[in-house]
Amino acid sequence: MADRKTAEQIMKKKAFIKAEIERQMPKAQAEMLWRQATEKLASIMDRYADLPEGLRPHTDIRIFPSAAIYLTAKERLGQKAAYGIIEGAAVALTVRTGKKLAGLMRVPGMRGLFIRIWDPLTRRIFGPNNGFKNVFYPKEKGAFRMDILGCPYFRYFTELGCPELTKIFCENDDRVYGNLPGIAFERTGTLGKGAQRCDFCIRKA
Repeated sequence: MADRKTAEQIMKKKAFIKAEIERQMPKAQAEMLWRQATEKLASIMDRYADLPEGLRPHTDIRIFPSAAIYLTAKERLGQKAAYGIIEGAAVALTVRTGKKLAGLMRVPGMRGLFIRIWDPLTRRIFGPNNGFKNVFYPKEKGAFRMDILGCPYFRYFTELGCPELTKIFCENDDRVYGNLPGIAFERTGTLGKGAQRCDFCIRKA
């Protein structure tokens, strides 16, 4: 089985999810659930021990911990409450991130730079080496467009029996990029919500 210490180290960085659990149950019960979720994370990581390194920032840091916590909470609290824990934590985190990013967009020249970095950033973090299948469109001044046809979040959440969690991560994009001053984030559908692709357009408004 994967090193329990590795799972514990990853879970320490998910304190914002643990805080959401502690709002819904007594602390002792929350601690027990957290220990069980840590064990489940170690088991999941052992199951997927041979994944390419490019996938690890997505699977080990985001997908697998979320699945482990959700599946553990679902057994104890039911699906609705478990989903609410993951969604509530995601909303709290990404709304804060969106506000910080919105502040940066007010710095002169930052909006143009923000658009320009999306092509190299996406190819490095969300490209084929990271488990994504993409369509990159020709460069446009002041805009970036991409479609995602295959997504590790959808794939591994589905394999782990919780495809519904994909929707939360789709909506994280809306919360982070949807209210930036001078920036338009446009999307018509996502794989996690039943579409054939995740279309992604970010441009100067």
